Amino acid sequence: MDLSTIRQPVAEDTKAVDALILHRLQSDVVLINQIGHYIVNSGGKRLRPLSVLLSARACGYDGERHIDLAAIVEFIHTATLLHDDVVDGSELRRSRETANTVWGNEASVLVGDFLYSRAFEMMVDVGNMRVMDILSHATNRIAEGEVLQLLNTRDPDTNEARYMEVITRKTATLFEAGIRLGAVLADSPAEIEEATKEYGLSLGIAFQLVDDALDYSLDNAELGKNVGDDLDEGKPTLPIIRAMEVGTAAQRALLRDAIEHGGRDRIDSVTEAIASTDAISYTAQLAQSYATRAKDAIRRLPQSAATEALMVLADFAVSRTY
Repeated sequence: MDLSTIRQPVAEDTKAVDALILHRLQSDVVLINQIGHYIVNSGGKRLRPLSVLLSARACGYDGERHIDLAAIVEFIHTATLLHDDVVDGSELRRSRETANTVWGNEASVLVGDFLYSRAFEMMVDVGNMRVMDILSHATNRIAEGEVLQLLNTRDPDTNEARYMEVITRKTATLFEAGIRLGAVLADSPAEIEEATKEYGLSLGIAFQLVDDALDYSLDNAELGKNVGDDLDEGKPTLPIIRAMEVGTAAQRALLRDAIEHGGRDRIDSVTEAIASTDAISYTAQLAQSYATRAKDAIRRLPQSAATEALMVLADFAVSRTY
């Protein structure tokens, strides 16, 4: 299962999105061009714009505005990455140095702001108030998720419910909004729009759960970042939350201390504790349950190549190794 197969029904649309992204990145401020191109061309999977395109086609849309919306969603996502890496002090993303490592925190934050504002300029061009409403609400929810995650940082008492609230807002919200926009563009009936909304939310949760499981499963060569980055940043994600919940007293003490003070120097002991409690399997099973919910929701749409690709995308989200 690879992304080329999933992209096939919207191959020409994808080329148009890539061209539009490069065009709308342009600025007469050289540093904006440099940083914007650096992160946009850094090898991401671009699942968010892809899902927008597939949703629009699956809902029967035959216009061109889904190209704009896919690019807008990618700009919003890219802006959040720039800001996230500054907040987290990250040095590596997708096997490359982060923009803040290369150009500094100030430049990364300001270019992130540029991408947000460019996205809203493009929303105005689309001229659809429902689009503005959905995407402005989504960006607000994403910001709330970032603040909630900050509140959980270095807090070993963070539980599964608090963690799920963070990833729902921080990650799943943009998937939900983007995929829902496909139905909005197509003037779909309420039940179809609701199906795309449910699909996007479930897909986004499944995607983030797998990301958090992979953080303790792979080396940085395949994953594109260092193993245990989340732990080093004090983020209690589900694998470590679950391990603390079912582990021994000694394991709980180890993991609590690692969250509070950073655990990079003890990563082998931490990953052993996580593995011995089947916390990765627990996280993967939960991700699979959300992927199943996503597929159940999208089955309400008419059968088409794009609808089938959305089904496969849900499977890809939980079977990937990167």
